[in-house]
Amino acid sequence: MHIIDNLQYANWSEKIFKQMREGGVDAVHVTIAYHEIFREMVANIEQWNRWFESFPDLICHARSGDDVRRAKRDGRTAIIFGFQNPSPIEDDIGLVEICHMLGVRFMQLTYNNQSLLATGCYEAEDSGVTRMGREVIKEMNRVGLVVDMSHSAERSTLDAIALSDRPIAITHANPNFWYPAKRNKSDAVLRALGETGGMLGFSLYPHHLKDKSQCTLESFCEMIARTADLMGVQHIGLGSDLCQDQPDSVVEWMRVGRWTKQIDYGEGSAAHAGFPEMPDWFQDNRHFGNIAAGLRAAGFSKDETSAIMGENWLRFYDANFTAA
Repeated sequence: MHIIDNLQYANWSEKIFKQMREGGVDAVHVTIAYHEIFREMVANIEQWNRWFESFPDLICHARSGDDVRRAKRDGRTAIIFGFQNPSPIEDDIGLVEICHMLGVRFMQLTYNNQSLLATGCYEAEDSGVTRMGREVIKEMNRVGLVVDMSHSAERSTLDAIALSDRPIAITHANPNFWYPAKRNKSDAVLRALGETGGMLGFSLYPHHLKDKSQCTLESFCEMIARTADLMGVQHIGLGSDLCQDQPDSVVEWMRVGRWTKQIDYGEGSAAHAGFPEMPDWFQDNRHFGNIAAGLRAAGFSKDETSAIMGENWLRFYDANFTAA
């Protein structure tokens, strides 16, 4: 079984890389851009290159499913790059291919706000995928850069599913039927995602969990079971949104970037503007085994549990990380 977490934004360190190995985590999709423009994003890749050089026995860069398999054989964690905003491509469609050449494999069309490509889930009006967005989706499909709609609004997400010739992903969100957070997705979105071969990664970020930091493992796994009934067990996986060891100031960068002078508290209250406490059964990368055990207790078979823990994402990587 491969264990794959399809979204983290930790304050990376040797400690965390070692915890990944202790937890048997075979691959992690890491955010290398929130609001960065192209050159700033490249600086983040430079930092990752230094980590790959400094910790070659723990981590390596992955561009394909086979890279993940190779990392597992070597006892390392494969690191996959992704953007939570299209800001690194600026207003230049040619940068889509350049980013893919640099190893980027996921790009969100929006991060909460309206972008040049689509509408984010915090906007009052959702105008759908834009003119540029339609062209960028075509280019992403061509080169093998996966469309991610985790922070996007309803119409924009449905538009992207319909417009994309290849399956899209929602790398880190949960179903709205379980907990109605702004980022969590409707039944209509989840059905459309499953019908087109897309993937949903379940988030463990407490603001998107029923009962937040007090969410139980049983509740979380029951939610996964209900989602499997809705969209098919072959279309679901994990995208924890783990932000381990990040200072609270990073939340401001995530939500505010450079677009406002005000503090946007998102779905947390002003009194809890920083990172919430993680559930006691999932504190860091050493605890994915708790989820696997919870899935088995919820009635999933051994093969179904393996699929959710990573095999579904691995199959998705094989099909969607290279040129069409």
